[in-house]
Amino acid sequence: MTNTDSAATGRVPMDSLRKTALAAGVLYLLSFVSIPTLFLYHAVRGTNYIVGHGPDTRVFIGAVLEMIVALACTGTAVALYPVVKRQNEGVALGFVGTRTLEAATIVAGVVSLLSIVALRRAGVGSSGLVTGRALVNLHDWTFTLGQSLMPAMNGLLLGYLLYKSRLVPRVLPLLGFVGALLLIVSTVTMVFGVHHYGSAASGLLAIPIALWEFSLGVYLIVKGFKPSPITAGMGASSTRW
Repeated sequence: MTNTDSAATGRVPMDSLRKTALAAGVLYLLSFVSIPTLFLYHAVRGTNYIVGHGPDTRVFIGAVLEMIVALACTGTAVALYPVVKRQNEGVALGFVGTRTLEAATIVAGVVSLLSIVALRRAGVGSSGLVTGRALVNLHDWTFTLGQSLMPAMNGLLLGYLLYKSRLVPRVLPLLGFVGALLLIVSTVTMVFGVHHYGSAASGLLAIPIALWEFSLGVYLIVKGFKPSPITAGMGASSTRW
């Protein structure tokens, strides 16, 4: 939409910076679509799934949802990088790296569960029980390191960039810092066997980081970036919509 079109319709033109915030916010909210996998993957993680009769459809649905999340993870980093690199390019690159690594581990976890389905359909029978258990463990560890540790790193890196730049209210990155530290504690205690994947403790310790990402997504959609010295001139001119 051009300035002329905006005048004719009475709409305020959306500048490139506002579009960036909107895109990042939508992508952050998309990262929550995989929540149903907590239930969809329950059967495939069972000991005897590989010698049973499925249900495979639930696994396929969960895989699609997780692939959406993996793409959204990368998308948030790509969307935010041109803005937050103005605060600190090295930290911004680190955020892109950890977010991409998170996406890669999600894909690895999906592949492990789809491999169980493939083996079951191939009729491996009881001879595949050990392999199936190993693939479930692979999924659990990729989740622990990819969707527990990496979001903590993301929270620290992006939280620092947003806190210093004041692009969002400072209470949001502070929530990210708290959530990141709790998630690191959760990951370390899982590694040492204090609790395990899917436990009540891991779920409770993950709530603050989930609130941080959800709140950030909503804020970016509704409000966009706050005025900041690092964005001076970035969205001064409206772009085609």
